Amino acid sequence: MDALIASYGDTSSDSDSDSHPTHKPEPTQSPTPLPPPPLSLLHAPNSPGTSDFSLQINNANRVRSFPHVEGNYALHVYIPVTIPVTQRKEIGMFVKRVASVVRELHVVDIDIPLINLIKDEQKFDQVVLGREFHVSLGRTVPIRVHQRDSMVAMLRQRLQSHRRYWIDFNKWEVFVNDERTRTFLSMEVTTGGLAEMKKQIEAVNEVYRLHNLPEFYKDPRPHISIAWAVGDTSDSLKRVIGEEMKRHNATGGLSQKRIFTCRFGGISCKIGNRSYEICKVQEE
Repeated sequence: MDALIASYGDTSSDSDSDSHPTHKPEPTQSPTPLPPPPLSLLHAPNSPGTSDFSLQINNANRVRSFPHVEGNYALHVYIPVTIPVTQRKEIGMFVKRVASVVRELHVVDIDIPLINLIKDEQKFDQVVLGREFHVSLGRTVPIRVHQRDSMVAMLRQRLQSHRRYWIDFNKWEVFVNDERTRTFLSMEVTTGGLAEMKKQIEAVNEVYRLHNLPEFYKDPRPHISIAWAVGDTSDSLKRVIGEEMKRHNATGGLSQKRIFTCRFGGISCKIGNRSYEICKVQEE
């Protein structure tokens, strides 16, 4: 996978990240509720402000979620998702046909045009579909280094008790970011797993509130994104998706009820380059 991405020029590194290796989960937290951190300690004295979340476009069409400030680390709380191997071929055929019409689509998180991969079945499966996707449970926001430990501890406390449930990705959808600088081809959860995810999002919102961070959207729409394009291309992308769905349904292709199903296995958190296991559901 790394070699494949390297051959196309991976530009997914982020200067907001640190260089520490991935961390394993810490010992189980005490059941005693953690007290809220003193609000006066959530921001370092005389530190640069972090309230400007306007997107800025970098080189090679990279888009930053917020301006880089020395000492800030990008925080992302999410559910890891992997597309089952048995469903990749059918999904891949759909994505390829969309990419052949909307040629400005790129692999999500990577500056590789999808059109460059559609003729190579193995590379397409590995680079586009055979990766870990993320269902966001909170906004990606900047935090200061001294907020990292309290953030991870509180997330673990509030999210440690979750049963395994099924997640149905059952709708192709197009999302555009708030600033309309990026458009995403996504698979949305509208039925199975939605209620459980909304409860998890509210738990993350509680932790964000205690750290003076902006909460998630009021009407959350959990999804994973497969590809992206610069600017607002939602009209053309929706039109192509609609046409492809009609064709697939007429020929007995992708199910109208679901695209693929997977099991919820846990929640992770990434702060800079360091990943933390927030909760993990044990095999039954």
